[in-house]
Amino acid sequence: MVVGEIAESVDLLVVGAGPGGYLAAARAAELGREVVVVDRGGPEGGVGGACLHVGCIPSKALIELGHAREQTTLMEPAGLSTGPVGVDLARFQAWKQAIVDRLAGGVEALFKRHSIRHITGHLRFNKPDRAAVQLPDGNVMFLEFEQAILAPGSRPTALPLLPFDGERVLSSTGALALTEVPETVTIVGAGYIGLEIGIALAKLGAAVSMVEALDRVLPAVEPDLTRLVARTLARLGMEVFVGCTASRLDGAELVVASSDGERRAPAEKVIVAVGRTPNTDDLGLAAAGVPVGPDGLIPVDEARRATPQVAAIGDVTAGPALAHKASAEGIVAAEALCGLPAAFDPRAIPAVIFTDPEIAYAGLSEAEARTAGFEVTVATSPLGASGRAATLSARDGFTRTIVDAATHRVIGVQVVGPHASELIAEGTLAIELLAAPEDVAGTIHPHPTLGESLPAALTAHGERGAVALTNR
Repeated sequence: MVVGEIAESVDLLVVGAGPGGYLAAARAAELGREVVVVDRGGPEGGVGGACLHVGCIPSKALIELGHAREQTTLMEPAGLSTGPVGVDLARFQAWKQAIVDRLAGGVEALFKRHSIRHITGHLRFNKPDRAAVQLPDGNVMFLEFEQAILAPGSRPTALPLLPFDGERVLSSTGALALTEVPETVTIVGAGYIGLEIGIALAKLGAAVSMVEALDRVLPAVEPDLTRLVARTLARLGMEVFVGCTASRLDGAELVVASSDGERRAPAEKVIVAVGRTPNTDDLGLAAAGVPVGPDGLIPVDEARRATPQVAAIGDVTAGPALAHKASAEGIVAAEALCGLPAAFDPRAIPAVIFTDPEIAYAGLSEAEARTAGFEVTVATSPLGASGRAATLSARDGFTRTIVDAATHRVIGVQVVGPHASELIAEGTLAIELLAAPEDVAGTIHPHPTLGESLPAALTAHGERGAVALTNR
């Protein structure tokens, strides 16, 4: 049924209510625009987007559960005594959902505070300034907009040989919804999504195998940063098949093909984590005059404009598919469409991998810097020298800094170790502000903290003769 052919007028339309979409909507509303947000809802949608409902937040909750279970064993030498630690994933799911619901409520409150109208439904463009929205009740409404911001996000990529069935073969979404810990799990794809889930499940008691088509785990990350993660996989008894591809299911096993022939991995559950696909294939973007590349990405300018009338942000544009990138782009897009001078031009976008240990990096690696023509100095502060790390029973890891010798400015920071996800923010700020090593090393950091590792790694670049804050 169609709710009339007469379209409602919309000042600024935002497609998608994830981290990029809702911040773009809020910023535009602050600048005086009347904003309508359309989101598809469903199991991977709703306010907060996939990040909140089936991605960032649920995965970190599962990781924390696995970490807490393992810590009860690791702290035995410190005097902690416990019996066998059980895991009830059904209770975990209820706890996780309460967190998600509370955070989603915060986004809804943001919409209410800024008088942003939120519509749940599937949107398709049918003209450059017009879209139809299929509502949950089957009705259709039409919206005629002045400008639009596209933030539809992405979804897990499926494999033709292993289609998702929601029972045996799962996407990352299905993996994060498990109510029991499987006895055996094989994960296809040893990138950051696969490894985060795999390590968490291994700590919860599953026997986990990893299958990766390339020659090592985390193939998109500098090899030196992944060495300690590979050691963790061995410690947890995780079997790793590199240079292999998933072939077929055979009974309780996944058949894995390699140049040496077939191998088999036990697989009560198979989790396919080979990447994410931009949600641009079912929006009618051609009718809106929005170009889409063969990779499903929308080309945009510095202001995130795809056309004079439509901007695009987040996972449907080039660059890392990260929530914080989408958020920053959303603000730029909103300001640009509101007539303010705005451009997305960060010096560094931090990347974080929540493995064990965590990996975080921003700016240029040493290899990237030298390839780009920089003469660099590199300094590393080992985590084993940190008193705070010792109290966490975490002696493996490091903080590394890369400095441009010509300008004496920080151009890269890498952290491997506990809470690297928190520590990288200061490194990113140093890069963004064109800080000299002395700017950071000369700033008093609290002791004992893991944060002392950054100034410790920067003192080697300076001329102030500062003493690294280690073993105190």
